[in-house]
Amino acid sequence: MKILVPVKRVVDYNVKVRVKSDQTGVELSGVKMAMNPFDEIAVEEAVRLKEKGVVTEIIAVSVGITASQETIRTALAMGADRGILVETEASPEPLAVAKILKALADREQPGLIILGKQAIDDDMNATGQMLAALLGWPQGTFASKVDIEDGTATVKREVDGGLETVALTMPAIITADLRLNEPRYASLPNIMKARKKPIDVVKPADLGVDPAPRLSTLKVVEPPKRQAGKKVKSVAELVDKLRNEAKVI
Repeated sequence: MKILVPVKRVVDYNVKVRVKSDQTGVELSGVKMAMNPFDEIAVEEAVRLKEKGVVTEIIAVSVGITASQETIRTALAMGADRGILVETEASPEPLAVAKILKALADREQPGLIILGKQAIDDDMNATGQMLAALLGWPQGTFASKVDIEDGTATVKREVDGGLETVALTMPAIITADLRLNEPRYASLPNIMKARKKPIDVVKPADLGVDPAPRLSTLKVVEPPKRQAGKKVKSVAELVDKLRNEAKVI
């Protein structure tokens, strides 16, 4: 079975994000970039499925600028077999990414697509669900455990009330949650091998997709600094401050 794993290039989660002086976005110049952590979990799960003999080929896909090849190389070093970069200077939104992934799924015919539940830069949490709708495939979101047997993916997913287990007839879409696994570190020999693994570069137009954004960012500002806490002497004083100062009741 072939498996498709989308990976996104984002600001490294250890880096303190800074807003541009003109408030048009987040400062990316000279900032360390890395694979989206949830996508890293998805790659790890795909590699584990391959190690179990369930998967025969892992294809890492990224949509973005030329530098996104570095993110694909990371996935290749972790165990993916080949990569596809859909190169674009635009900042594609979830719907555009989902359309691109649908076109690639139509071409590659994977039995499973597993991706991170969300990206840490925009926190959209929409690409997996949109892709499932476009393909008409069943989906298991927020997966914390995945088992595949006899053409069925059993997914234990995290919901507000606890855990829910769903059975998906493949092909299917799975989005990885934080507790699905702990990604491995790529070894030096695997990093060297990853340099020789193929990465195909295509344009969105080659797939019949227009990645032009439909939304425009008006302004990006840092969140307000948290104020120091206050001690109160009575419940009445607490209620008064909640009502008149915090205005939450």
